[in-house]
Amino acid sequence: MLAEALMTLAATGGGAVVQAAGTDAWNGLRDAVARMLGGGETARGRAELERLDRTRAALHAADDGEEAERVRVAQAAVWQTRFETLLEEAGEPERERIAAELQALVDRAGMRGKAEMTHIDFRYSTFHGPVLGSGTQHNTFQS
Repeated sequence: MLAEALMTLAATGGGAVVQAAGTDAWNGLRDAVARMLGGGETARGRAELERLDRTRAALHAADDGEEAERVRVAQAAVWQTRFETLLEEAGEPERERIAAELQALVDRAGMRGKAEMTHIDFRYSTFHGPVLGSGTQHNTFQS
């Protein structure tokens, strides 16, 4: 299991991917993420570029309002998970290098410290697996 700081970094990285879509920062961030997750392998790098392009397309296709927010949250979670997996599977020296690369990517995207300020509102949700988060839970039971 990853340390909390690395999980926060992965979450911030996922947010940076979503934040950069549709901005001037997108191409640079897209290439950096593909290199990082592709591990220097051309085929894997191309697959990551395709995933990133699908993310951007999904974000642009979403209507405004609740659907757009749902898509942003879902896409940020996708990339958070990909970064977490990359960090978990790396050995200790490699993990430090990847974390430094991810932090540099987040800094370039202007997302430094944003994970602590992110608000995710779950309503009428069902989760099938672990969920990382903190806050107050209000339950209403109806018969």
